[in-house]
Amino acid sequence: MDKLTEYPKLIKRILTEYIELSNRRPNRDIETFLIVDEPKNQYIWMNLGWQNGERVTGMTVYVRIRDRKFWIEEDWTEDGIATDLVRAGVCQGRYIVGIP
Repeated sequence: MDKLTEYPKLIKRILTEYIELSNRRPNRDIETFLIVDEPKNQYIWMNLGWQNGERVTGMTVYVRIRDRKFWIEEDWTEDGIATDLVRAGVCQGRYIVGIP
């Protein structure tokens, strides 16, 4: 796998699948979307809107690709994005979980 070209495609595919699942049960007051900064290889799954009169903003997932590795900086998914990376064939030494 050519990491420089395949890693960005892989993380975009994984996050897009999560967002599509999330949007199957849409909350009309909260937007769920993917923010991609391709030149810097940064990928953010973001939620933005209103709930019970309160402003909702939050990053569900933030992943960077740096030094040919996935840096998982934020991850509020149930099983973890690292699990999805492993299922997609990424070996354990190719991702770093930067959250406690």
